[in-house]
Amino acid sequence: MPTNQESNPRDWYGLGRWKAKQKNQMREHPLCKRCLEEGKPVRAVIADHVKPHKGDWNLFWLGELQSLCRHCHESGKKFEEQRGFRSDIGEDGWPTDPRHPANKVR
Repeated sequence: MPTNQESNPRDWYGLGRWKAKQKNQMREHPLCKRCLEEGKPVRAVIADHVKPHKGDWNLFWLGELQSLCRHCHESGKKFEEQRGFRSDIGEDGWPTDPRHPANKVR
C-alpha cells in the first residue's frame, strides 16, 4: 500500500491533517490577500500555496499559505502561475508587477 507521499497529490487535500491546516489558515486570515491589496475586504474561501507544491510532499505541508477568494484563486493566481507574472494594473495604467514583460528594461 502506498504512503501518503506516494499517493496522488490531489488526495492530500482530503486528509484530516490538511483540513485542520486549511481551517487554521482561514481562522487566522479570513480575508482574501489579493483583494486586500486592492483595498477590498473580501472573504477568503481557499487556503492557497504561495509557491505551487507540484506534488512535493514537504512543500505541500511546510510551504507558506495565503487566503484567497475563489475569483482570485481561479483567475489571477492561475494566470500568474502560467505566465510567471501578475497582470494587475496600477492607477497610472502600467502593470504593477516588476516581472511583467512591459516592465523589462529594453
